[in-house]
Amino acid sequence: MSHPSIRKGRKYDQVLEGARTVFMRDGFEGANVDDIARVAGVSKATLYSYFPDKKLLFMETARKECLQQANEAVEIFDVDAPVEQVLLGAGQRIVSFITSEFGRRMFRICVAECERFPTLGHQFYESGPRLLRDRLSAYLRHASEKGELVIEDFDLAAEQFAELCKADLHARILFGIEECCPNRDGKRAVDGAVEMFLARYGAGTASAQKAGQKAAVSL
Repeated sequence: MSHPSIRKGRKYDQVLEGARTVFMRDGFEGANVDDIARVAGVSKATLYSYFPDKKLLFMETARKECLQQANEAVEIFDVDAPVEQVLLGAGQRIVSFITSEFGRRMFRICVAECERFPTLGHQFYESGPRLLRDRLSAYLRHASEKGELVIEDFDLAAEQFAELCKADLHARILFGIEECCPNRDGKRAVDGAVEMFLARYGAGTASAQKAGQKAAVSL
């Protein structure tokens, strides 16, 4: 739902695309309305007719980007595919997001602007990472019901898998050790995450059997 102060028109998407380019490049503080209008190919009067202030434009740009990420996230899971294949796809999606230009810059902007925009981080998390976690948790429940996995706490397992996929990569990006991680590093992280996750929760593993026995006792 659009903010009541936002007026949509023929060049609305054009303005947002220009804003995305400038905000991702310069952050909120460094972004200049003149630059946004120039990159968007519109006049300042047109820009202000849609968005009366820069803060509103920034929040709407972030909201649209998060929504796009969320729409892509819900298409990941094929419940009929082998568990390993589904987890590899989910892991690749997670790594692709955190190493993307948008993922890196949006995370940094959320941290830098947390006091100015206290709801931005919440909005970003709920529209992207949270939705992916919820979808993964639902898939893990489905796979467990089919006997392919043995899991007690599905939300925790989903969070664990996501964190395993980010091993080393996120810290290096956060601290600027590398501007972007090579594809081979992402594949290494995802492959390792899937292997470790299945060693813990895969049906037939000792740890999974133990978890299943514990769950049965609690019933």
